[in-house]
Amino acid sequence: MSASKIIKYHYGNSFNKETLSAKMKVKYKGKNDLPGVTASMRMKKDETIWISFSKLGFPVGKALITKNKVSYYEKINKTYFEGDFALLSNWLGTDLDYEKVQNLLLGQAILDLKNHKHDVAFRDSHYELTPKEEHELFNILYLLNPQNFKLIKQQLSQPEENKTLSISYDKYERIDGEFFPKELRITANDQKYITTINVEYRSVEFNKLIRFPFSIPYGYKEIELK
Repeated sequence: MSASKIIKYHYGNSFNKETLSAKMKVKYKGKNDLPGVTASMRMKKDETIWISFSKLGFPVGKALITKNKVSYYEKINKTYFEGDFALLSNWLGTDLDYEKVQNLLLGQAILDLKNHKHDVAFRDSHYELTPKEEHELFNILYLLNPQNFKLIKQQLSQPEENKTLSISYDKYERIDGEFFPKELRITANDQKYITTINVEYRSVEFNKLIRFPFSIPYGYKEIELK
């Protein structure tokens, strides 16, 4: 199958609901390991992502992501961040925006596949896409499932800076006509640390009426990016 058809089918299976409500289990390991938490995520497609984190039933933090802003606070150390996508980009070692974060969570390519021509190979029961022309800043690899054309893995590497961002999707479920990732694993590797974030979706609902309550508690200390 040609690369253009694979890309067409990939976008043909893009997330096509107005809203998403999900319960998740999240594990984080990195410079400072954190205990596993549960999370509730709400998303209005192409507009807002809201996540509330809990431990043993007690709320420990919230995040609100929109097209132009990232807001976050955590209750353990009473800190907060409010600004652009620099915080998320620093965590994962690559430049991010709203669309990339949304696509990452939904099993879609974080870069626009339609902007470049790609080579295709069929290896180990999956399609492998790579750009025909090398990107000036990083190398890109996509592995796609030949049955639903959703991503098995996407990887961006920056050889000159020795950085790699890899997102793997272990399996998908068909829910209300959507192929939705059951689990995803994010691995960011730079010269100093390896950061891994494992997300397991426990339940997912679409097109429900949702709200995004968010306010930074008084007296919290702002996180300063270095």
